Amino acid sequence: MQRVTVSTGARLHFGFQNLSLARERLYGGLGVGLEEPQLRVTAVPDATVSADDDLAEQYAHRAVDCLEVPGVSLTVDERLPRHVGLGSGTQLALAVLRATAAAYGLEPSIRTLAPSLGRGGRSGIGVATFENGGFVVDAGHPTGRFTTEPPAEGDWTVPPVVSRHELPASWRFLLVIPDVEPGRSGGDEDASLRTVIEQADPTIADDIAGLLTRRLLPAAAAGRLEAFGDALTAIGQKNGAWYTEVQGGVFRPPAGEIVEGLRTSPSITGVGQSSWGPTVYGVTDHSHSDAAVKAAEAVLEETGIDGSVQLATAARTGATVERRPLE
Repeated sequence: MQRVTVSTGARLHFGFQNLSLARERLYGGLGVGLEEPQLRVTAVPDATVSADDDLAEQYAHRAVDCLEVPGVSLTVDERLPRHVGLGSGTQLALAVLRATAAAYGLEPSIRTLAPSLGRGGRSGIGVATFENGGFVVDAGHPTGRFTTEPPAEGDWTVPPVVSRHELPASWRFLLVIPDVEPGRSGGDEDASLRTVIEQADPTIADDIAGLLTRRLLPAAAAGRLEAFGDALTAIGQKNGAWYTEVQGGVFRPPAGEIVEGLRTSPSITGVGQSSWGPTVYGVTDHSHSDAAVKAAEAVLEETGIDGSVQLATAARTGATVERRPLE
């Protein structure tokens, strides 16, 4: 038994390949793991469950149950902002699970146990980036199994990764996080997605398939920034068309204003909204990063939107584990 600290970065979710019941597979996420912002969780074996964070404590109870260990004492040393499109829930759940297991010297399959913590039910991006980082595309789920009502919690497997690429080290992701109400999660997210799926146009999925296979994946494999960004922008627009009625536009307000403002900057490409927002991302590189930050700050000022701007590097590896003996 030992003291264990697990560190993992945020993730961006670029959208889904299909939300129509008329196609064979549903969902199929696209996204990238980030080096920053970071989440850090420390676990120590204990006779009961305790944590300095309510959500972490909930995940800890599930973790000790599925790992069949007595308990754990948790501290969240560094937090991700919640419900802003950076994958805070999945990263926290998996970090708690990994830290609890490692504190007892266990090395279970995080992918296998993620559904027991309620994660990986639609998108596999959060699990895949926790495991290995990178730019990831997952296979989604068979449509006959995931209809407008998802299976009971935990009664699924995390969708497999069908493509993963390590993006060039010089690339940067610009993160613009408006200071507004958090994005959708939990039951609210479920209800919204049911509405989207019931009305989804299947031809959008066909368009996305072409953009993914003929433009985005080749650009990622070749490390071509502009081509990658252009394809990402197009896929984000297609995804947004599915959500127009439930989120008030192709992008959730005020993300749309920020997206439009960033598009005019020559230092930024691949502009879109991560998940339900409100975080807006843009793709740039190291040599243009200062100009990209200034452009984003100018957009916030011009639109009168309060928020923060930061740069992130694409993760090339998954979560890290630091082990120390108990004192």
